[in-house]
Amino acid sequence: MRIQLGFLGIFLALAPSAYALEAAAPPVLAPLQQQAQAAHLSAQFLERFHYRPLPLDDALSVKVMDRFIKSLDPDRVLFMQSDIDKFMADNTKIDDAINKEDLRIPFSIFNVYEQRVVDRMTYARSLLKQNFDFNVKESYSLQRDKAPWPQTDAESNDLWRKRVKSDWLRLKLAGKTDDAIRTTLDKRYQNSLERAYKYKNDDVFETFMDAYTKSIDPHTDYFGTRASAEFDISMKLSLVGIGAVLQERDDYTTIRELVPGGPAQSSGKLAVGDRITGVGQDAEGPIKEVVGTRLDEVVQMIRGTKGSVVRLDILPADAGPDGKHKIISLVRDKISLDKQAAKKTLLSVKDGEATRKIGVITLPAFYEDFEGRRKGDKDYRSASRDVAKLLSELKQDKVDGVLVDLRNNGGGSLSEAIDMTGLFVGKGPVVQQRDAGGKVEVESDDLSTPAWTGPVGVLINRGSASASEIFAAAIQDYGRGVIIGEPSFGKGSVQTVVNLDQIAHNSKPKFGELKLTVAQFFRVNGGTTQLRGVTPDINLPGLSDPKTFGEASFDNALPWTEVKPAKYAPSANLPALLPELQKLHDARVKGDRDFQRFVEDVAVLKQQREKQSLSLNETERRDEMNTQAKRLKSREQINDGVDNSEDDGLQANERSLSADIALEKARKNAKDVLLNEAAAIVADEANLQSSVPKTAAQRSGASDGK
Repeated sequence: MRIQLGFLGIFLALAPSAYALEAAAPPVLAPLQQQAQAAHLSAQFLERFHYRPLPLDDALSVKVMDRFIKSLDPDRVLFMQSDIDKFMADNTKIDDAINKEDLRIPFSIFNVYEQRVVDRMTYARSLLKQNFDFNVKESYSLQRDKAPWPQTDAESNDLWRKRVKSDWLRLKLAGKTDDAIRTTLDKRYQNSLERAYKYKNDDVFETFMDAYTKSIDPHTDYFGTRASAEFDISMKLSLVGIGAVLQERDDYTTIRELVPGGPAQSSGKLAVGDRITGVGQDAEGPIKEVVGTRLDEVVQMIRGTKGSVVRLDILPADAGPDGKHKIISLVRDKISLDKQAAKKTLLSVKDGEATRKIGVITLPAFYEDFEGRRKGDKDYRSASRDVAKLLSELKQDKVDGVLVDLRNNGGGSLSEAIDMTGLFVGKGPVVQQRDAGGKVEVESDDLSTPAWTGPVGVLINRGSASASEIFAAAIQDYGRGVIIGEPSFGKGSVQTVVNLDQIAHNSKPKFGELKLTVAQFFRVNGGTTQLRGVTPDINLPGLSDPKTFGEASFDNALPWTEVKPAKYAPSANLPALLPELQKLHDARVKGDRDFQRFVEDVAVLKQQREKQSLSLNETERRDEMNTQAKRLKSREQINDGVDNSEDDGLQANERSLSADIALEKARKNAKDVLLNEAAAIVADEANLQSSVPKTAAQRSGASDGK
């Protein structure tokens, strides 16, 4: 998994420490020859096979350099202007470096980045010895992505003084004592400092390759060998391991969750909060200490082949640092990641004296076990197969309508989006694809009879992208269901994954994989979701910021365009009902207290996003807190989909594990006003459709194909 190297990413906290004013220089990282070869091979592929190929020249080189520097220092708080001036002397040489298989330029930049992290974290810790004056009227800039880099050490030091002061004030406002604040912040900065010593050349290379591929288009990407394995796991929803969710806490690899039925839970030997201090392979292999080791490396040591043995040195959750350890042995097994699979729930919607039963299918991704399907495994896992089973169960539950929740579903398998559309539409075209040569092909589903012919709703938000948009757009174009929520992401491009090791005929994995854009998809009506996304039939408020999230926020996104419509038979019944559905929705939410609170919170969040700076004056900040407290005074709990709990000033890993899990559980159990309203809209749809005769196309669920 790619490590996020921007400053916010390194500001996670965990390691105990004492004050230190000097720190050793971080390791100097150098590229491997195989990385330079992988970069060159990727460039050749991108120039030849990308949907919109860009030559690897000086112009692209400048873009790659800018993106690489921004990925390291997005807030411009680490590098000095003098650093940037040196970097820019080479900004037209990246293309030559890739072609010559010489990656010294990006690695030299990263080595400066590491040193700046060490310098700034050391300085930040030194500031903790002083007492800050919170009566002074000054502010800290929240939006520095376009600010100038510090020209002098004095400018940089003042910037960091304000940043540390801001962190201190946030904890102070949360009721922490000065001693507790010093301890918390020292651990936070020390952890960031220690991370600078843990970076590997793979981190540098993948960050550089991300800058290169993203300079071509937003969805072209490079996967190192580990990232490639994680992608495969996410698609097939399974891996071989012990069945434990791990988290880094205070330099320990800590068990956060046990997967039901996995080896870890079934053994009865492990508990949430236990710390893994060593890992050994097989029954007799030596145990290697892993305290302070990067989490991704520990995970790789614990995973393995099915039926093999892994031995863990465990420091129990209730034991102190010097407590008694225990050695346990576990047999690795296949673990199904059911939390990421499709699931169903039932919602009851009051309709006067009657009650409508709505089945909700939540789908986090369009997953598919490509390998299992290729091998002919009759039980291979896929989104459409799982949804088909859930629809069968919902029929037995005698639901009045089905709501498909695709919020934050970033996509996945194109074929799964097509197959899932067929479950609701039946046989007919679902999406059109245009390749780099301009050839357009219509992709259809061949399911003769839909699995569900009743009322349908699709709930989307800004995080619904790609395959989610294909499904939602097809449902909308066919008039098969009502689309509810906020405009989707706007990703209308198609990617394929190329195994670079297979291309190079490598006997062992070393080059990784390249995901590149090869086509653009279009709706059956001829339009595309590119840039504009899917526009809901009924809009609901959303929490995302369209200025920074979504296809339109990228400066190099593909333009919107259109092709000829495919031949399909849309229904006229549902579109005719939309005005009445909108009227019923407007009347209902007007008197819904929870929904109106959500609308209010969205407005407040928007105001907060637009703030350019944060006051470092305690009185002004307390006044802001009091205003917020008054606004929330009538609220008894987190009940509107927005976290209204008081800010404790802590980052996630700085809380106790039990407190962190409890907060996560509270958010998960919060009332989902958008889901409830979407279910009510589907109930309205069921009521209205019950009095409207079905067309022949609706009864058969078929179209006339292409």
